[in-house]
This record gives sequence, C-alpha cells and structure tokens, in this order.
Amino acid sequence: MLFRHWVIALFWLAAGTVSSAQAATAYVSNEKDNTVTLIDTERMEVTGTIEVGQRPRGIILSHDMKTLYICASDDDTVQIYDIEQQKFVGELPSGADPEQFALHPDNRYLYISNEDDNLVTVVDVEKRDVVAQIDVGVEPEGMAVSPDGRWAVNTSETTNMVHWIDAKTFELVDNTLVDQRPRHVEFEPDSKTLWASSEIGGTVSIIDTDSKLVRHKINFSIKGIHPDRVQPVGIKLGADGRYAYVALGPANHVAVVDRKSYEVVKYILVGRRVWHMAFTPGDRYLMTTNGVSGDVTVIDLAELKAIKSIKVGRYPWGITVRP
Repeated sequence: MLFRHWVIALFWLAAGTVSSAQAATAYVSNEKDNTVTLIDTERMEVTGTIEVGQRPRGIILSHDMKTLYICASDDDTVQIYDIEQQKFVGELPSGADPEQFALHPDNRYLYISNEDDNLVTVVDVEKRDVVAQIDVGVEPEGMAVSPDGRWAVNTSETTNMVHWIDAKTFELVDNTLVDQRPRHVEFEPDSKTLWASSEIGGTVSIIDTDSKLVRHKINFSIKGIHPDRVQPVGIKLGADGRYAYVALGPANHVAVVDRKSYEVVKYILVGRRVWHMAFTPGDRYLMTTNGVSGDVTVIDLAELKAIKSIKVGRYPWGITVRP
C-alpha cells in the first residue's frame, strides 16, 4: 500500500512538472526598475525577474521563440537574451534611444525606431551589423513589418505621419498623414490593412496598404471620462478576425472594436495608464501593461472582462508571450 501511494505521488509530481514546463511565459518590461518580469500564464503568477539595461521598453520574441530582444532605451542598445540558456548573449547596434521595433518574417532583419535621431535603424541580427539607417519624421516610435514581408512601417509622433519603407530596398517610399502623435501600428494578417493609433488625436486610423490612404477613423468615448484622457496607444488584433483591442492610456480602459464595422462594442476597465498588450496562446486571455499602477491586467476574452491584476515592476511598458 505504501509503495502504491508513493507511485501515485510520483505520478502527480511528474504531471505537475510537465504542466509547468508547457506553460506559456509572459515577459514584461519595467521602465523604472530596469527589469523584465516573468509571468506563468497558466497560474497567472510571477515566476521570476531578469535584470536588464536602462529603461527597457520595446520587447519582442524571435519567430522561432528562442530569443528575447529588449530595447534598453537609455543604454542605446538592443539586448539579446537566450531563453534556453537563460542569459544575455550579446547586444545589437540599435542607434540612439530605441523604443519600439519589429522583426521581419525572415527572422533576420530587425527594424528599430530611434526617437532621438529621427531614424529607423535596420539591423541584421545574424551578423549583428547595421545594414541601413532611414530618415523618417520627428520622434519615430511605432514599428511594424507586414506579414508578407513587403513593408516596414514607422510612425513619427511629432510629424504625425506613418512612413512606408520598402523592406527589400530599405528606402522610404511614401507617407500617410494621420492624427496627432501616432504611437503604434499593426497589420492585418493579409497585409492589406494597417491600424495606426494616434494618442493625442484620440483616434485609430484604418489605412489601405495599396493606396496608403486612410479609409476610416475610429473615435472613442467613455462615459464619465474626459475626452483628453482617451489616448489610444497599443493595438492587438485577435486571430479569429472578429475583434481588435485598443489600449486607451490614461483612460484606463481597453476598447473592443468590431473589425468589420469598426464600431466599439465594449470598454473594459483595466489598470492605470494602460500601454501595451499581448495574447496568451489560443487568444484565451489578453494581458495589458499598466504603467502607473505597476501591474498587468488579465482579460478573459470569452467573457470580455478583466479577471485578475498581477503586480509587476515599476512602470510596466512592453509585453510579449512565449507559448
């Protein structure tokens, strides 16, 4: 009987180990603490902290999920963290004040916005060399690469433009005027449409990729909140094509937008000064970084409601999830 109980206990211990090993991990950059917080997305608990460079903001994974790239903005570098080895293995020459970046589908070319230099720096992550620097507008921030690999897109906060860069030639070929202070851009999976948030303008522009023209603008209005506090920043597009989710900054809400009608169907209250977001595997949950309250809100996407708050470091900014 004792042997049988021992075997059962060993089985459940092994099962727990496997479950933990398979759990997805969220990585959250904390601007003021110079750290990245690790969160187990099954248990929704903090599991660790990584000490990183000064003022980490942009944070993304390589497409093979083996490498974590972190914009250490005040160190003027992009740090390379090997997830399996759990250590930093190098840095990339990012240009001055890197803030957001985007990786080409080829997993090789990283496009980095340099806010202080009005440039987009393109880095070959294999050779760790700069292959191009592209003049854009004043205070570049948002970066995205189209899923088909044709376009790299940057936003300039002061020029109020979306800049279109040919991903083959690394040349700026067109510009789209949007509302004040564009912060973030996201392509639809078919690469035909771009979403661009304008923080001070209070809108999200829907841009046709072929014509480079704005074909729709989404406005936001939350009862009891002054319009000046409704400041769109991060955007995430659900894999099922039904909804887009827009972080509304100091309004402390995430807007749920119908991707066909562009109508807002719901506002979800989250933490203070919501910045960016990431989906957990299968789009089960949406996790938001809330800078002022220093936490991450977990939104149940089946119910479209916030279900948990997880305390992280000071001024969480970026977030990415490794399945």
